[in-house]
Amino acid sequence: MITLLAVTLAGAIGGGVGTAQAEQNRSSHDRQLLFFNHSYGVFDRETADAIEHSDYLRDFANFQVRTTTGTDGQTWTGRYLMGHETYLELLGVGDVAGQDGTLGSAGLGLSTERAGDLATVTERLKDEGVADPVEFLQTRDFGDGVPVPWFDAVLTTAEYDAFGTWAMEYRPEYFADPRGNTEPAGFPGDVGRERYLSDDYRNHLMRDVTSVRLAVTEGDLADTVPLLRAGGFAVRTVPDGGVVAERGGTAIRFDAVARDDAGLQRIELSLNRPVKDRHVERIGHSKLVVGPGDHAVWTFGDSGAE
Repeated sequence: MITLLAVTLAGAIGGGVGTAQAEQNRSSHDRQLLFFNHSYGVFDRETADAIEHSDYLRDFANFQVRTTTGTDGQTWTGRYLMGHETYLELLGVGDVAGQDGTLGSAGLGLSTERAGDLATVTERLKDEGVADPVEFLQTRDFGDGVPVPWFDAVLTTAEYDAFGTWAMEYRPEYFADPRGNTEPAGFPGDVGRERYLSDDYRNHLMRDVTSVRLAVTEGDLADTVPLLRAGGFAVRTVPDGGVVAERGGTAIRFDAVARDDAGLQRIELSLNRPVKDRHVERIGHSKLVVGPGDHAVWTFGDSGAE
């Protein structure tokens, strides 16, 4: 799930990892260890409320609205569209305290499929120029005041402008807790995304996130590239200066912008079945276009305008 960087890492010591350049079609490692888990974005109140109360989204996806309590009792309220292996987390301004609750804040969670791979990612980060990766444990409180270990995570830095990426590995204690509603392991050491998510996606149209586009500051992008490389993504610079990370089923595009222009911009989704007609759903200051075919595109802000 979401890791609220500013509140979770309050008091953590760390600085930026410096400027990082993506090389054309470079993948630092043969075996991919990290995969797109979810992305979150903070939107204006009107859009967040429209998402929360959308009847269409409740039919389109395994849709949930909930308030979560994490490490040190910090809480956040999100609107979730849950797929087969990936999901989206959409928040409004103020749904989480501090820096993470400001307009345009966003994040990206990358997770392992096999127990122990996060430790390998952490070691790989040193080869990518990150001398002191930031490690932490996220917990979840199901309402009884007893936190359950949820996932281990690592970041390249505890400082950021508006966007952060973290690598994560679900904990066995969480899978063992029946309140998590997770599935049995498919193989020894299975800590994968499919096991974590419910099969209720089968009863809806949305299947998975196939592409995300994020506008981030140059500093946040520089701190993100080493983690992508350490996870095994193929990272390349595109002609307009953006960065694309591929491998593992979900393409991730970053555009370097000023802080005021930052945010989650565009999401592409696969569907469980093809649809014949094109459907356009306006949801606050966003536009969700479903079909024709087996895909959908959701754009936000100015990018959602006709």
